[in-house]
Amino acid sequence: MGLKVALQMDPIGSVNIGADSTFRIALEAQARGHSLFFYTPDRLAFDEGRVTARGWPIDLRREKGNHVTYGPEAEVDLASFDVVWLRQDPPFDMGYITTTHILERIHPGTLVVNDPFWVRNSPEKLLVLNYPHLTPPTMIARDLATIRAFKARHGDVILKPLYGNGGAGVFRLDPNDRNLASLHELFTGMSREPLIVQKFLPDVVKGDKRIILVDGEPVGAINRVPQAGETRSNMHAGGRPEKTGLTARDREICAAIGPELKAKGQLFVGIDVIGDWLTEINVTSPTGLQELERFDGTNGAARIWEVIEARRAA
Repeated sequence: MGLKVALQMDPIGSVNIGADSTFRIALEAQARGHSLFFYTPDRLAFDEGRVTARGWPIDLRREKGNHVTYGPEAEVDLASFDVVWLRQDPPFDMGYITTTHILERIHPGTLVVNDPFWVRNSPEKLLVLNYPHLTPPTMIARDLATIRAFKARHGDVILKPLYGNGGAGVFRLDPNDRNLASLHELFTGMSREPLIVQKFLPDVVKGDKRIILVDGEPVGAINRVPQAGETRSNMHAGGRPEKTGLTARDREICAAIGPELKAKGQLFVGIDVIGDWLTEINVTSPTGLQELERFDGTNGAARIWEVIEARRAA
């Protein structure tokens, strides 16, 4: 029996259909006989005990420039759906966090993927703190003197916003750099949030591996190689995706974190590994499904729906 599926995401009309993971998940759902309803986060509401959204039934196709057809606009009660996908991109700000609070009120009667409670409590750059033996030296701080001391210990570091995404605001500060104070002034003038600092990993020139886990199990990986002269390997920042496989160390990392991800309802996760070190655990809106399918023929979207369908049938 087909499932009623709602997609909470950024505007679907403007996605890159050759790369967007949410589009691939939705297309797979449609192929499996599930119906789709789309809305943006600003159209989510808590209304006198009901969780509602204003949006549109949609039909999708892999046709560039003509990939979505909208049905009549409607307000729906999300508790009447089988599955709601929490898939808008960060920034992980109070607007994002509020959507997790609202969606938590219908979960698990309606299966929200990923579990909104643990999305809220496990943002990308914080969940890794549970695994210090798997990560490079890391600091989360706002105080400039404290950050200076970390940089003095490690010499070559990466500085970035704690709740950023897509490689935005990522800076390498090598031993000769003189910009730490200026960057600190810039970041702290923009927000009250701490910064994250990590020891620079030279292996990033070989790539930043994105490993996709479904229900705690690795299904495959892609390598993202930075452009010449660039530190960032994110595809949003011009990183080049390449075919790769899982090493013994990758599998060790996945075995260590997989049970926690499964227990916390983080069904679709993308982790970042540079060399032998885990740097991020992406639970908000991970990417990489389409690249993995192109390189390896691995249909990660199908595996995701197999898990969801089994849960809804239980």
